[in-house]
Parts: sequence; structure tokens; C-alpha cells
Amino acid sequence: MIGNTKKMMSATATPLASIFGSGFLVIVPISAGAVGPYAWLAMICVCGLAYAVGSVIRFNIRHTEPMLEAGTTPERAVLLEKTSDLALVVAYAISVCLYIRILASFLLGGLDMDTPIGEHIVTVAVIGVIGIVGYTEGLDMLQNLEKIALGVTLLIIVALLAGFAVFDINTVNGTGIQMPNMPEHGWWQILTLVGGTLIVVQGFETSRYLEEEFDTDTRIRSCRLSQILSTVVYVVFILLATPLMHFLGEKVQDNALIMLAGKASALLPVPLVIAVVLSQFSAAVEDTIGGGGNMVEATRQHVDPRHAYLLICGVAILVAFFNTLTVLALASRAFAFYYTLQCLVAFSVSKSPIQKFHILLVAMALGFITLFAVPAS
Repeated sequence: MIGNTKKMMSATATPLASIFGSGFLVIVPISAGAVGPYAWLAMICVCGLAYAVGSVIRFNIRHTEPMLEAGTTPERAVLLEKTSDLALVVAYAISVCLYIRILASFLLGGLDMDTPIGEHIVTVAVIGVIGIVGYTEGLDMLQNLEKIALGVTLLIIVALLAGFAVFDINTVNGTGIQMPNMPEHGWWQILTLVGGTLIVVQGFETSRYLEEEFDTDTRIRSCRLSQILSTVVYVVFILLATPLMHFLGEKVQDNALIMLAGKASALLPVPLVIAVVLSQFSAAVEDTIGGGGNMVEATRQHVDPRHAYLLICGVAILVAFFNTLTVLALASRAFAFYYTLQCLVAFSVSKSPIQKFHILLVAMALGFITLFAVPAS
């Protein structure tokens, strides 16, 4: 029993670390800028869509993987699967850039030195270091940072939840809670803005790529558990942060969580910045490794891991010319495209008309995000 629990915790750590990689750092200001006091409802909708996508990933773990291994998969599904592997490589490259842009933004913001050119220089430099180390030494030596980063991230999330909760209680007992204003957005703009936040709940699909470490049932349960836990944390986090959103103003700042943390407690900003630097660097390393592995497999080892790391970091550096919020929307669109392809794989394999209909609905929602998601501003 203890062994099974330990195995499940280990299997859940990877998708959970990926989901929390950057989402909790930027979701509050972005949600405030998109839907104001209804941020909690938008978060539930995004997590609900992510769970539906997760069910497709779990279907592919259970049904598509054995067919791929046995060579009985329909030819169309095989082509879609290979295409989705390449799409995931691009999505990983963009997410590497996103993680390091957030690292740069919070680091420079914490030092009160945040400028667009400063963020760009730090981002390119850190991505360059990851690429060079990956090419010369490999990145396995840095992979152990994942569990440490997850622990630090969870601690700072708990600290932020506690800080926001104390602020809310004191506000209720004092001047009363002041809710944020509803931004003047139409329905189309709200949908495209909220769609651009899909990346904050991305990461559950990593369970599919742990087949060498865990059996099918463990990977399916870890995927589901990571989504349930992250949904609860995100919704509670947004609810507790909502009474502080009026401090944000009209312009969405990617590192505004530093300011909100300071409003809740003077003790929070410094550990928050430290946690961000550690967690974002670790997440970038993990996605470089994950993307490299996918590239090696997708090219049938015509590209080795060292050159794959260089290519991924090269793409990440090119994307670094955009600001953080634009990169976030691009990452959401890239992962939505990957998820859409995974839906089409499941659609090709499924034998149930009702199941096919549900998968098609999910694919349509993801197609909308792929085409129309926009960054907050």
C-alpha cells in the first residue's frame, strides 16, 4: 500500500510540476484584466476544458498506445500522432521561452530594474546557457531540480494563499472588500482573452510520456489526480486573490503578483521571487528535455538529443522578441493545436459515436483557441 502511494506521488509530481510551472504566477493579473470579478468563473471554465482534454489524453494512453505498439492503428491516426509529436516540440520550445521570460520579469521586478530590454537580455542569456549546457554536457544533471522546484513552488503557493486569506479577513473586518471592476470587453474579446490562458493548466499530458517509468493505470490516475489538485488550488487561489485585484489598475503587468504579495505581507515578495527563479528555470530545463526527446523520436533519431536541445533553445530565443503576455498566448495556441491533434487521434481510434461526438466538441473548442486566442494587455 505504501509502495503504491509512493509510486502514485512520484508519477503525479511531473504533471503537477508542469501545470504549476508558470500558471499561478500570471493568472491573477491576466484574469483581472479579462473578466475582473468573474475571474473565478473563467478559471473554472478553463480547468473544465483542460479536464475534458485530459480525458482525451487518458483515452489515448488506454487505447491508442497499445494499438500503436501493435501496429494496428489506422494509418490516419498514425500520421496525426506523428504530426502531434512535432507540434509538441514547437509548443515546448515556446513554453521554454515563456518560463524564462517570466523568470526575467520577476527577477528584474524584484530588483526594481524591470525594463523590456533588460527582460530580453536576461531571457536570451539564460536560454543560451541552457542550450550550450545541453549541447556540451547534457541536461540530465539539472533534471533533479524538478522535485526541489515543485516543493518550493507548493510552499510559496501555500504562503500566498495564507497571505491573501489573512488580507481578506482583515479587509472584511475593516473597510470591507472592494471587488475589481469588470473590464469593458465584449463576449468575443473575453473568449479570446480567456482562451489565451490555456497554457496555465497545461502539463497533464506529460503523464502520457512516462511509459518507461510507470504502467498504464498509474499514468492515467496521475494525469487525473494532477488535474483535480491543480483545479482546486487554482480556483481557491483566484477566489482569495480577487479582493486584491483592484490594486492592479487597468494595465496588465506580467509580474504584478509581486505587488499583490507585498500588499498581503511584506514578507512574501522576496521568497516569491526566489521561488519563481528556481521553478521557472527548472520548468524550462524539463521542457527542453521533453521537447528534445520528442524531436529525437519524431525524426527517428536523425536528430540527436544535443542538437535537439540547440534547436529548441534557438526557437525559444526567436520567440523571446515578443513580450511575456504575447508569448503566453502563443504557447496557449501551440498547445491547443497539439491537443487538437490528440483529439483527432482519439476520434480516429474510438468506436463509440457518442464518444466521437464529445471528442469533436473538445476539438472544436481547442481549434477556436488555436486560431483566435489573444494576449491580455
